[in-house]
Amino acid sequence: MSNGIGLHEPKIISVVNQKGGVGKTTTTINLGAALAAQGMNVLLVDLDPQGNASTGLGFLASVRGKTTYDLLLDEAPIEEVVHDTEFEGLFLAPATTDLSSADMELVSNEKRTFLLRDSLRQPAMEKFEFDFVLIDCPPSLNMLTINAMVASHSILVPLQTEFYALEGLSQLMLTVREVREAANRDLRFEGVVLTMYDGRNNLARQVEADARDNLGDMVFETRIPRNVRISEAPSFAMPVLSYDPSSTGAVAYSALAKEILIKNNIMAEA
Repeated sequence: MSNGIGLHEPKIISVVNQKGGVGKTTTTINLGAALAAQGMNVLLVDLDPQGNASTGLGFLASVRGKTTYDLLLDEAPIEEVVHDTEFEGLFLAPATTDLSSADMELVSNEKRTFLLRDSLRQPAMEKFEFDFVLIDCPPSLNMLTINAMVASHSILVPLQTEFYALEGLSQLMLTVREVREAANRDLRFEGVVLTMYDGRNNLARQVEADARDNLGDMVFETRIPRNVRISEAPSFAMPVLSYDPSSTGAVAYSALAKEILIKNNIMAEA
């Protein structure tokens, strides 16, 4: 893929927001599926101990085998952690609650912030020929999230269009600056995507206006709507693009994928 990064080296994007319930896992799954629908090979890395991205793709905790915990702390071969999903072009490195102890275990490891980077940028990754790696981060700025940022080329921030939405961004931006200075000077913002958007709601429109005023081009044109199909899809272990391809949620994630492909010079602007 000609993405300006390197031969067979995927673009690694962390999906980050230290606030929970903003559509982070939903965005990771559905953006991954939308990129795969555009012909990309996509690896989803579940780095959240809740393991919702894994469950949302049909991987029950009892059958997940080797997980991101094994990848980070036991140096498990990447081949044993990457699993096919039922969706063409979409692969998963699953998580279980084991990851909840990883934060404490990482503190005593002198390479603690580079473990995920070493795993995702190793030569063994090349044979998969992934175009994108999307990392679903936990809802906190802990050692797992720092690992994700150090491993990534960019971060994508889902921003719920509700009161206080912008307040947490300043802390996140400070963390990104610290990561750049200490461990990954090339880390960039992929962008901010507005989630759970309801254009009939005055507050949602105001949050959008504030976000665009403050962040400018960092905010994607695509808005992810509040859509019942998006909410229902995980209970059927499917991305919304498979569950209901014509829904407003599926259409929105497809549009977001195209924006990202255009931004990364993989797709020409229509």
